[in-house]
Order: sequence, then structure tokens, then C-alpha cells
Amino acid sequence: MRIIAGKYRGRKLKSPPSLETRPTSDRLRETLFNVIAPRIKGMRFLDLCAGSGAVGIEALSRAAEQVTFVDRSRKMCGLIEANLDLCRITDGEVAVVTADAFDFLRKAVKRQLGTWDIIFYDPPYSEDYLPVLEALGSSASELLSPEGLLVIEHHHKTELPGETGALIRRRVLKQGESALSFYSRAESW
Repeated sequence: MRIIAGKYRGRKLKSPPSLETRPTSDRLRETLFNVIAPRIKGMRFLDLCAGSGAVGIEALSRAAEQVTFVDRSRKMCGLIEANLDLCRITDGEVAVVTADAFDFLRKAVKRQLGTWDIIFYDPPYSEDYLPVLEALGSSASELLSPEGLLVIEHHHKTELPGETGALIRRRVLKQGESALSFYSRAESW
């Protein structure tokens, strides 16, 4: 894996040691950032189920102001920190949190951590997407900025709802076995 563009372009990242973690491919990351490029500069980015941290580090490379990495595995959080060190990224730009995605979102609302401009959610394909998607939809105003975007990476055969709470799916991009679903708040369209 490597960083595709921006100030860390070409830097190679460490990959997860097992096949249980499925990193977002370079090609799919490039597709994702081609879509969100106009929004990325100066934004707050939340990388849920971050794995190696490649997506969040790509966001930092492309001028995101701050990235929060969340993964339930301590080993993956250690890998994220190693990849941040490889790129010489300072602590002021990042937060690495060991937590389940659903629990993190619940605590983020409770602690009023503010909103993110882009939330990227990429759980293992075997996970049920709906609890986190429903939590995001019901707490959208406390988690997602008014013009914010939720992007979910999923298997292309996984059917996600077109609407949940205050979120509406605006677009689906399929690439190989993977797909990206883009959601925004209903009032932002």
C-alpha cells in the first residue's frame, strides 16, 4: 500500500499482518478521493474501522486538517501509529482511538466531540452495517457537519438502505467486489 497523492505521495505503508483486515485498495482509494477532492482541504475526517489507517493518512496527505482513526483492535491501532510515524505526521493532526465504531459514535455524541466533515466507514464485510448506519442517521446533526458526507465501503452485493434517520444515500460507486455508498444529511441537498 502507498499514499497516492498530496504531501505524503509515494510513501509506502505497512500492511495488516492477517487477512482478517481487508485494506481499501489503492485503486478504490483513488476513486474515493477523486470524488471527495473538492471537499477535503481543511476538513475534519473520521476513519471508522480504520485498519491500517491508509484512508485517513491519504486524507491528511491531501490537506485534511484533522483525522480521527477508530479501530477496535489494539494491533490495528498500533499499525496506524506505525504508519503515521513512517509519514512523520504530528500528534496535533491526528487522534487514534481503540474502540468499537458503534461505541465510539455513542460516546462522541454524549461527550459532544463536534462534527466531522467526512466520515468514512469500512467495517469487515462480515459485519452488520445497520447498527452503525442507524446510529449515524439518528445522530447526524451531532456527528456530521451540515454539508458533511458519510462514505461506506461495502461488498458490492451488500444492500444498504437508501435512507436512514436524517441521512439519504446520494450515490453508489461500484469497483470490482467493492462499492462506495455516499450519504449526506437530508437538508443539505
